Amino acid sequence: MRPLSIPGAWLHTPTVHPDTRGTLHEAYRAEVFSRATGSSFGLAQANVSVSRRGVLRGIHYAEVPPGQAKYVTCLRGAILDVAVDLRTGSPSYGRCEAVRLDAANRRALYLAEGLGHAFLALEEDTTVMYLCSEGYAPEREHGVHPLDPQLAIDWPSDIPLLMSDKDAAAPTLREADRAGTLPSHAACLAYADVSAEKDC
Repeated sequence: MRPLSIPGAWLHTPTVHPDTRGTLHEAYRAEVFSRATGSSFGLAQANVSVSRRGVLRGIHYAEVPPGQAKYVTCLRGAILDVAVDLRTGSPSYGRCEAVRLDAANRRALYLAEGLGHAFLALEEDTTVMYLCSEGYAPEREHGVHPLDPQLAIDWPSDIPLLMSDKDAAAPTLREADRAGTLPSHAACLAYADVSAEKDC
């Protein structure tokens, strides 16, 4: 596990053990995760999506508290996975960081509560699994437009993008901030502290 430039975003690169039968790797181990991040990850829901090449999903986030932390890995194909700091008042507010997750490198991206998440499928039939700390609650789910010029995410220019109507109609970061739907950095830190106390 190594931290990315956005606090609360971590990249897990596993050791893959190959033999004549195939490969084996630890996709997640609670003690390793907790030791590295200083947090615990409670699994409430696991989602699997299959996407055509060019499908762009996100930027999605949930209201904090309780938010929705995610642990994302690519089981087949490849994605450009993006973390976005949407926490108002955060020192890295508006910062984006992209990593490639694919079936060969077996890496995983962890995003703490309050971070936005988006990914672009780079290959046909790309299969992504994301573990979630909270179940899906549509009344608490929000989005920011993934092509917002303010965020300036460097999506590949040679892939035609396919978005859902909902994602294509999402507000810009500035609009979401004005609407008051973005999580605050203070609320995310307070929620993390409360969660840590519950784990003790």
